[in-house]
Amino acid sequence: MSKALISFALVAVMTALLTALSFAVARHGYPFGVVGVRRLEAVVDAGAFLPLAALYFFGAMLMMVLPIRAASFVLLNAADMIFWTVIVLFAAIFGCTAAKWAFGQADAPWALWNWRFLFVAAVVAAHLVMNDLRRNVLLRSLFLVVFAGATLACLFWSFSL
Repeated sequence: MSKALISFALVAVMTALLTALSFAVARHGYPFGVVGVRRLEAVVDAGAFLPLAALYFFGAMLMMVLPIRAASFVLLNAADMIFWTVIVLFAAIFGCTAAKWAFGQADAPWALWNWRFLFVAAVVAAHLVMNDLRRNVLLRSLFLVVFAGATLACLFWSFSL
């Protein structure tokens, strides 16, 4: 968990610095600053968490039914990488939003008030309890159904509010 927090903080600071640099360059009248801000904003989209969550929950579903050796292969080569991708993407969103707020966009923190960020919390929570789920047969059976439902919901439900 501490590794995830340190990675989150480092990526958030790096993204905030790059966004601040782009804003500073744009304030001085150079068009490259606007290009930099647009490129960073293209990466930081909350909608990207839906397919990532679907991939993670599908991997988690596989880990519930596969034998321990195959499940560890899925964990190390798929689920763990998706977890880190979610951490980095959310940190980039947080850093870009912090830089916008620091450069005078007072409504920028409201971008973090998006319901799609619940998928970040769900992926992180599932990743943190994965070892406990593998040890208990009842929880493994229950979360097989939960992960299957979450995978299908992330793929096919429109989530229109």
